[in-house]
Amino acid sequence: MKLEKKFPEKRVIITGAGSGLGRALALEFAALKWRIAVAEINTKRMKETAALIKKAGGKALEIPCDVTKPAEFTRALNTLKKEWGGVDILVNNAGVAAAGFMEKIPLPEWEWIMNINLKSLIYGCRTFIPLFKEQGSGYIVNVASNAGIAALPEMVSYNVTKAGVIALSETLRTELAPHNIGVSVVCPTFFKTNLMDQFTSPDERQRIMASTFFEKSRTTSEKVARHVVSSIKKGRLYVITQADGKFIWRMKRLNPQIMYSVIAWGYRKGIFDKYLGVS
Repeated sequence: MKLEKKFPEKRVIITGAGSGLGRALALEFAALKWRIAVAEINTKRMKETAALIKKAGGKALEIPCDVTKPAEFTRALNTLKKEWGGVDILVNNAGVAAAGFMEKIPLPEWEWIMNINLKSLIYGCRTFIPLFKEQGSGYIVNVASNAGIAALPEMVSYNVTKAGVIALSETLRTELAPHNIGVSVVCPTFFKTNLMDQFTSPDERQRIMASTFFEKSRTTSEKVARHVVSSIKKGRLYVITQADGKFIWRMKRLNPQIMYSVIAWGYRKGIFDKYLGVS
């Protein structure tokens, strides 16, 4: 079913829409002539995305938003009710990246990544679900990561938050089905984006590892965004764009014991370090 048929009002709000996947998603919707609410903490990036949306044929609504504050979501909801009479799709996209050994990650950094990568999605969902129920329709897209499926070493805080997002989405998929509210969870592997801008890690080698993973990827934000929009049309729960991500997802489902044994073996042998050029 075409999105326009399901959501004739064509209204979407995207958090973290000032750059990366959020901006790419905004432009995908703009090409379809949607109204896009750019929810972004960085005012400069917010305005840049809004200008690009207008140039691409969409209509932009700028909403300054700090996703770590529940009141900001309430304010965004009230703005959308006033300006558009509601909204059809919520994209919880804002997120940050981090790495580190479990015992070395400072507790404030745990709070930081939990607040942005997991709690903000909880805030977004609990704020907009009552509206969707009232409307009798709606759609939630939560951006997680393949890291929530395959928990690679030295990424524990990131893995935990993304696994939480997947669990949240799986729960809501069934819980909201009686209310005609769809849910998708996006689980990409590494792709070219700006996640390294706010990357944190206690060890420099982990920064090098993460940067190299991103640099080696041939997948763009635009490709992932196109797949997300296509998946919303088809009502897919899991949105996994890259071939390596699909392989990992299948391996995890078929035999997680073997999968993690292979990962542990490769880690012990230093295969990751050799591949990424890290000593």
